[in-house]
Amino acid sequence: MRWYWGSIVRSGVAVVVFTGLYISFGRIPWKTSMGTRGFEQHSHSWLLSSEVYNSLPLNVTIEILVGSIPPIKKYLTVGLSSVKRKKASYLIDTLQSIFSQSSKEELSEMVVVVLLADFDQDWVYATSQKISTLFEDHLKQGQLLVAHVPQDFYPPLTGLKRNFNDPPDRVAFRSKQNVDYSYLVHFGANFSQYFIMVEDDVTCAKGFLSSIRQHVLRMEGTRWTTLEFSKLGYIGKLYHSEDLPLLARFLYLFYQEMPCDFLLTHFRTLLMQDKVIRMKPSLFQHMGKFSSYRGVYNHLKDDDFQEEPSDNPPANVLTNIQTYNKNHPVNAYRQGSDFFWGMSPKKGDYFLVVFQNPLLLSRISIQTGSEQKDTLLSAVLEVGYGGQDSHTAFHCSDFHSLGSFHEGKFEMKDVDQVVKSHVSCLKIEVTQEQSDWVKINTIQVWEKK
Repeated sequence: MRWYWGSIVRSGVAVVVFTGLYISFGRIPWKTSMGTRGFEQHSHSWLLSSEVYNSLPLNVTIEILVGSIPPIKKYLTVGLSSVKRKKASYLIDTLQSIFSQSSKEELSEMVVVVLLADFDQDWVYATSQKISTLFEDHLKQGQLLVAHVPQDFYPPLTGLKRNFNDPPDRVAFRSKQNVDYSYLVHFGANFSQYFIMVEDDVTCAKGFLSSIRQHVLRMEGTRWTTLEFSKLGYIGKLYHSEDLPLLARFLYLFYQEMPCDFLLTHFRTLLMQDKVIRMKPSLFQHMGKFSSYRGVYNHLKDDDFQEEPSDNPPANVLTNIQTYNKNHPVNAYRQGSDFFWGMSPKKGDYFLVVFQNPLLLSRISIQTGSEQKDTLLSAVLEVGYGGQDSHTAFHCSDFHSLGSFHEGKFEMKDVDQVVKSHVSCLKIEVTQEQSDWVKINTIQVWEKK
């Protein structure tokens, strides 16, 4: 009953909020002109492509400083907003990480959109010129676009509500940041199928686009609003581009109410995704040491980040350990936020991963337990040969031991130096009965390239 009434309330709030948004705006046509310093301007009218949403226009001029709008729709837009910092700047390093950690094929399916959101026109001009010089090839190939919104198009940023008892300058900072992201996601709404939001002080995992694609494919058949590829703030939040016009208006309408990460959470729940869907390992790491707010020291790090994500090719996962509730064996392998949770394992119990195609392994990482509880106390890891027979039964034979678990973990690099042939199976075998339950958080495998 509690869930029932909660759903009704959320649905009612969503209807009220978005009905208000519908009524608030009227249709305004596109305009094109030349901005200051010869920058091209596009006056976006906030028009939705979907007939379901009708039209929710808001007139704002967005200057394209360098780059050009992609002629064809791509798979992913990487969007980030940047302002002038009092101390160190990380924007160039962030862009270099995005491009260097992506293959040629991945870059062909990606466009990076940078909104230079500072009101200091000299900084905006100098930064755009620096980007133009350093990333000339990516600009020519339509992989990078730099834009700016003039100050005249911003709502009031002083005399705002002091929610959360924040000081006035903090309220002004986070309120402007909400508008920055509103304009950013609006501008990037039509460039690709998906849009991921990052900050201007992050490093990226190698091949992050391919990892995102794999996770999106695994979510087929499930309606989602936000997939999270980092646990920090609004770094690594993935959206369907078709939802961006609503997100842009939502951020703009409530820009002075609360910080952006709070608003993004409310947006997700209003669109009826109650549960956070966070993928592991994280694909983006916060590297900045000094915040864009007052230049204060910021030590935030995502301990789930891996610079080189695992491959985890298609596989079937099974176990004879009694599973608790819906914490199925596959959860440990699919690299989401879920896990396998089983009741007290006995000696000889197993956890088996059967790859759909044999592969040459280079690295294996397995993590069990949580806060010194539900750890796999005594087990070995083995690789085997065989696979599926014609009746889809799973079997492996000729097992080869790779070693024992230590404090609930198994880590091994250069596996191909020990096992030089392709394997079909990976098996965890319990070597000693334990009364504690067991939680297998992640099973990660890397293929030899």
